[in-house]
Amino acid sequence: MSHVHLSLQDAHDLAFNCLRDAGADDNNANAAAARMVQAEADKCYSHGLFRLAWYVKGVKSGRVNGTARPRINQLAPAVLQVNGDGGFAPYGQEIAHRPLVACARQQGIAALAFTNMFHIAAMWPEVEKLARDGLVAISVTASYPYVAPAGGSRPVFGTNPMGFAWPRGEKDPLVFDQASSSTARGEIMIAARDGHTVPETAGVGPNGETTTDPNVVLQGAQLGFGGYKGASLAMMIELLAGPLIGDFLSIEAKSDDGGNGGPPKGGELIIAMDPAMFGDADGFLAHGEKLFESIAEQDGTRLPGERRFANRAATKTDGIQVPQALWDEISALRD
Repeated sequence: MSHVHLSLQDAHDLAFNCLRDAGADDNNANAAAARMVQAEADKCYSHGLFRLAWYVKGVKSGRVNGTARPRINQLAPAVLQVNGDGGFAPYGQEIAHRPLVACARQQGIAALAFTNMFHIAAMWPEVEKLARDGLVAISVTASYPYVAPAGGSRPVFGTNPMGFAWPRGEKDPLVFDQASSSTARGEIMIAARDGHTVPETAGVGPNGETTTDPNVVLQGAQLGFGGYKGASLAMMIELLAGPLIGDFLSIEAKSDDGGNGGPPKGGELIIAMDPAMFGDADGFLAHGEKLFESIAEQDGTRLPGERRFANRAATKTDGIQVPQALWDEISALRD
């Protein structure tokens, strides 16, 4: 497969200009482009430039507000809400970061509910950023209904990812971002694009049939990881990122889209905790490192996030490789 080489700055400029051409203003285009390029830098391709067509389609159609001005409200001493003004999540997250940090440090724990926004970005950047400020962070969000409940064959839940980050002082934080589905939606879409198979655990066909064909899974339903365990987590996230904060369930996001195939509209919940106010301010870092050392001493193990950080260091100088098929798709966005 042929590729096009880009520096990270070139990739950012490409995404930014596509979004500006579509009608987004500088603030919204820059935030969305930065999030996609951060995913490319970490070699998480399913959340990188692969998502650009969705971003552009959302703005061009008028469904997404490309000039959104997110608004922050304080609902309770430890509860913040961001009304995304119908825009993409990255700009709202950028605006809300400092207020969330301040609230968590004042209260010990703070929740941030994002509503009225479109979320197709990776989740680790916001929790990683909070951990670099010394906080422990958890985030959850829903999407479109892609995942069947345990024992079922029709989609009800989103892939419903969860992000978690733990600070490590001067070291890079521990960070993971994983779907509650067996396989991320974007990975199945990339497998379909590139002609690869997927594991049988990824999903089922429209009639519940077992398959390794990603195209058949995309027509059917994905499965939760670990059977009912992943499905239960997906259900929990639906409730936390939907009814709890007054936003869509995945099935409601699909109805809102009306079959247009644009990005999903929905909510996100972030919980940030200040370890200094949980009773072990002087010892929690060393205590956590004891666990990490126990993991790392075994051959074949690594801590979540380590591969992303290594990739990030490499692409900073080496740049990225964009598959020719994706490059052609992006080029067509500007025609």
